[in-house]
Amino acid sequence: MEEKDLNKIYDCARGCEVERTAHGSLRTSYNPSCCKLSDFDWMQGISQERYKDLFEVRFKNTRKIIFKNTSGQLIKTGDLVVVEAPTGHDLGIVTLEGPVVGRQLVRHNIDPSTYEFRRIYRKAKILDIERWQEAIAREHKTMIRARQIAAGLGLDMKIGDVEFQGDGTKAIFYYIADERVDFRQLIKDFAEEFHIRIEMKQIGARQEAGLIGGIGVCGRALCCSAYMSDFKSITTQAARCQDLSLNPQKLAGQCSKLKCCINYEASLYVDAQKQFPDVRGPLEFKDGNAYLQKCDILKGLMYFSYEPHSMINLFPLSGQRVRDIIAMNRKGIKPDSLKGKEPDNRETDFVSAVGDVSISRFDEKRRSKRKKQQKRSDRNKQQRSEEENPRQEGDNKPRESNKGGQNKSYRRQGQRRGGRTKDQSKPIENSGEKRESTENQ
Repeated sequence: MEEKDLNKIYDCARGCEVERTAHGSLRTSYNPSCCKLSDFDWMQGISQERYKDLFEVRFKNTRKIIFKNTSGQLIKTGDLVVVEAPTGHDLGIVTLEGPVVGRQLVRHNIDPSTYEFRRIYRKAKILDIERWQEAIAREHKTMIRARQIAAGLGLDMKIGDVEFQGDGTKAIFYYIADERVDFRQLIKDFAEEFHIRIEMKQIGARQEAGLIGGIGVCGRALCCSAYMSDFKSITTQAARCQDLSLNPQKLAGQCSKLKCCINYEASLYVDAQKQFPDVRGPLEFKDGNAYLQKCDILKGLMYFSYEPHSMINLFPLSGQRVRDIIAMNRKGIKPDSLKGKEPDNRETDFVSAVGDVSISRFDEKRRSKRKKQQKRSDRNKQQRSEEENPRQEGDNKPRESNKGGQNKSYRRQGQRRGGRTKDQSKPIENSGEKRESTENQ
């Protein structure tokens, strides 16, 4: 089993597993959990005569096309099929069947009564799969060489991906360019270099992120590679209505464009803002005017302060209460002061998963290297001066008495030398003889 797992190749770009057996034969199976834009058949097992011959076939990355089965063979989800192409034939994997295909037709505005579907020729044979895998093996080398040729011609474009057709006679080059590119000479060079039919397809930065894939700041797969197929325009107004910081580094995704998830909750915030009254001036109270400083849209609170440009001593009021005060001011009535309420001076309501712990607990205080080096040098100088100039008996400051008659450092050194310190290594009698001699003199 371990050898089989080592020989297995997971092709997430096409959603399949490729394995070479010990006898040399090739096995290819469909893996729905390893797909970009994977679909869930929530109507599995339900048959409908109108869509019984329609199947959704998936190719590399996010390219999916609906085909019609004219072969008469029994085809189901997960089968590798040979389908009709503009030139030659292609090979793909069946991802959807049954009534769910009808929902996909409605989504893409396709009328099955007038639309001309391409045909499914047959199920893929071993020879078709072998040729398909040989074409896939050429894609990466072709992309690298194509980038070199484009750079040699001085074209302002970026080739993001290359997709070979199942029969290996044609390749689609996906490129990104800010301006119009004249690639007529480029196509000639590609045809001479690779000996295949060339198709150039321009995509945007969001489509490139969907083709390549990746992990977002949320820790999940990119939305454009997971389920998004229609890209709507995103403006900074969607970020402003959510009170987001207009920082390009935080609002931009991996495609260097505004994140698609900014649009997800924008409509909710717009609806919530309609509940707030339109405050065009300060609110008049008996002890002064209160100025609007900020709004908590989700809580429905408006914060006022008696100072026009200060975020200190904020007093929260509900939207309905602000409407009542505005109506009273129009009648010339000034309500009581807000100072009877406790001001809200909290900076944030964040609570971490481990409790009320500061988010900056892992942040180290930045200290300059010069200060650290200066402190170390001063400390070393002080130690050296103490060792070279020990305190004498006539010093002004009394020397601290050491219990036990020994210094702690000498104790440690003595323990290392077998339990005897430097002072203990000398006989105590000698010190006594010296004292007696001095007394006799």
